Amino acid sequence: MFYLYLSRLFKFMYTGFLFFHSITRWLLLLSLVYSVFIAFKGYFSNAKFSNHDNSVRHWTATISHIQLILGVILYIKSPIIKFFYSNYAEAKTNEEISFFAEVHVLLMLISVVLITVGSAKAKRKATDKEKFKTMLIWFTSALLIILVAIPWPFSPLAARPYLRHP
Repeated sequence: MFYLYLSRLFKFMYTGFLFFHSITRWLLLLSLVYSVFIAFKGYFSNAKFSNHDNSVRHWTATISHIQLILGVILYIKSPIIKFFYSNYAEAKTNEEISFFAEVHVLLMLISVVLITVGSAKAKRKATDKEKFKTMLIWFTSALLIILVAIPWPFSPLAARPYLRHP
């Protein structure tokens, strides 16, 4: 009886993390698009790097780190990943399983590293123009990678709904 209770609890927790990971995806995408927009606008208009711009830079990196933590928890607990490592030869031939076990996790990790490095570099630049340029380059690179690595409903590799819910 206790095992059944724990099993249901872990299933509920997994679907909860999946739901929050799905919501945080949208927060991160909005934050990144906004960051790229203000970096582009600031760079080409020679604007001053304001406290607002700095907050957007900081919060974009923070949201990406929250998303990474949720993703790591899901990766560890995912039945898809467990199947992949338990049945490697068979799972490797399945594009959807391989996508989540290898491609998605690697590309998302790279994008979080790009956001983190870009944020740290922008923070330390001497001029406002350099700050905007650094944000623009690093955050745009991360955004493009994320757009490729998300399992969109129309993706041929692994289609998932726009919002996962419990």
